[in-house]
Amino acid sequence: MSIVSNGSLARSGAEEPIAVRGRRPVRPRGRRRGQGPRTRRLVRGLTPYLFVATAFALLVLLTYLPAANMVWYSLNEWSGFGPVDSFVGLRNYVEVFTDPSIFAVFGVSLYYFVGSFVQMALALYFATVLSFSTRFSNLFRGILFFPYLINGVAIGFVFLYLFQPGGTLDTVLGWVGVSSPPQWLGDASIANYSLAGTSVWRYTGLNFVLFLGAIQSIPRELYEAAELDGAGRWRQFRYIIFPGIRRIIGLSFILAVSGSLSVFEIPYIMTSGANGTSTFVIETIQTAFQYRQVGLASAMAVVLLVIVLVVTWIQRRVFPDEKVDLV
Repeated sequence: MSIVSNGSLARSGAEEPIAVRGRRPVRPRGRRRGQGPRTRRLVRGLTPYLFVATAFALLVLLTYLPAANMVWYSLNEWSGFGPVDSFVGLRNYVEVFTDPSIFAVFGVSLYYFVGSFVQMALALYFATVLSFSTRFSNLFRGILFFPYLINGVAIGFVFLYLFQPGGTLDTVLGWVGVSSPPQWLGDASIANYSLAGTSVWRYTGLNFVLFLGAIQSIPRELYEAAELDGAGRWRQFRYIIFPGIRRIIGLSFILAVSGSLSVFEIPYIMTSGANGTSTFVIETIQTAFQYRQVGLASAMAVVLLVIVLVVTWIQRRVFPDEKVDLV
């Protein structure tokens, strides 16, 4: 035992903690009671899985199990009441592909599919313009994104009053000399255009935000170099902006395809599927809850899911997600 200059006692070898008056002795790390190195490694290895366990459980409970039940219902003839005990195999799927009245409603999705390209073009145009120095750009960004924040049911009722005979649109057209406007929702040859236009107005804001965020992520040095080389706005869009946001454009295309195939809110609220405006989702819901053919409706839902997955896979194969290097 030796005495050091500061008055503390030290041993030759490992020092032991000395109690200081008014403080608890500090226990060295790695000597916690009941927690050995193996336990700490186990806890450290399980920690990431514990964080995702709740989300995974909710995903299985609310997504995968209902999807599995839907597939099971599609193999049975069930009215929605009582036990599911009438197994029919693939008969519901055969009816889906052989009944022309079921698959004919996919033609209505073409209106929304074309409308989705219109909304993508508008969103890309406004996102490109507002990404540069523009007066009141924040105001215009809020105006463009605001329709997407409104509930779809509210939008349906607003445009229902807009398109009704003698409504707001007919009044405005009357101011410019149009005395006999068409039946915007009553005429089968025009109704789908009106509904698709409503969908364009609502979802342009979503694509606008996606495109704007992608454009703003492009380094500003590229624009400065392009301006020094004499490139105008069009050349900057062609050689900098468009290649830089190609991934987001591909994502918007996938959303456009799936959205056009699964349109529901707007036509259901405004026309309830009348005058040739019934979509595949509306037809599926009517088959399940109006005609009490839950098995057939489940088969229709499975077919719709497979079509969306196949179209997405084709899109990813035709337009692969390549890494873009602009610098």
